[in-house]
Amino acid sequence: MKVVLTHSYFLRFDPKQLKAGMPYPPLGTLLAAAVLRELGHEVKLQDIQLAEGPEEIRTTLNNFKPDVFVIYDDGFNYLTKMCLTNMREASWKMQRWAKELGCKVVVSSSDSTDHAEKYLEHGADVVIIGEAETTLSELLEAWQNTTDIGGIKGTARLIEGAVVKSPKRDVLKDLDQLPAPAWDMLDITPYRNMWMERHGYFSINMVTTRGCPYKCNWCAKPIYGNRYNSHSAQRVVRQLKELQRKYQFTHVWFADDIFGLKPGWLSAFRHEIERENLNFKYKIQSRADLLLEENNIQGVVLNRFWTQWIRERVLSK
Repeated sequence: MKVVLTHSYFLRFDPKQLKAGMPYPPLGTLLAAAVLRELGHEVKLQDIQLAEGPEEIRTTLNNFKPDVFVIYDDGFNYLTKMCLTNMREASWKMQRWAKELGCKVVVSSSDSTDHAEKYLEHGADVVIIGEAETTLSELLEAWQNTTDIGGIKGTARLIEGAVVKSPKRDVLKDLDQLPAPAWDMLDITPYRNMWMERHGYFSINMVTTRGCPYKCNWCAKPIYGNRYNSHSAQRVVRQLKELQRKYQFTHVWFADDIFGLKPGWLSAFRHEIERENLNFKYKIQSRADLLLEENNIQGVVLNRFWTQWIRERVLSK
């Protein structure tokens, strides 16, 4: 099927973040693009983060003429979890324009998970609830084969005016089965230019895990919930090595909800970084006290991460 894949985070709609000038690519959207491409779908990625507004999607819709239009927000970025009203309304506009062209419309985001009825009322055929890669793949397969989507887990639909949700889908446990995000489908140049002009270095984003086992009352976990699953350290370092070769970044934001919690993972990560002779700075969010208690070796490794985090997020202000 022909698929246009985008998201609803517009940097220009967030004056504080625009002023900060620290944009990160929509990692979750890139991963979804890679999954669909691997399944043989013809995928057009429209990254609108640095666009002036949602109107830019209309040209792509008119020229590409997709069968399915997917708004797939980056569930790894805390900024997209805190959806602004103008971004929600931009999503609804894009949905309406796609429906006018006869597209099936799918939405996956923290906001649509929490407010499925609003997105369905504004034209979405399906809102994906929870982790979305498998659900999206099954939806496209069903539509391609003109079969019923009612038995697909992890969906919300509007049926006779009422929101009907299918049974919950289990989260993926083996994250290494997923392909690498489709970085090649993204124009990285404007991201690099903004970083270099504002800060003098280039930073990219990466995730090593999904979910968090804790229950902090401020955290939004509508997508990955309280399960905690990890990529292997080998897989993460292999991707870092390839991305550094391609894009020459010197800094990484590990966008995990909580970094390095799995026992032994940080030790393995340190070993792989040293073995590949990689060099970069980084920032994370984690619980240093818990890791120090869990494993002294892990604590030593984390201390290096934590010290850098403090320097960048606290001492620099």
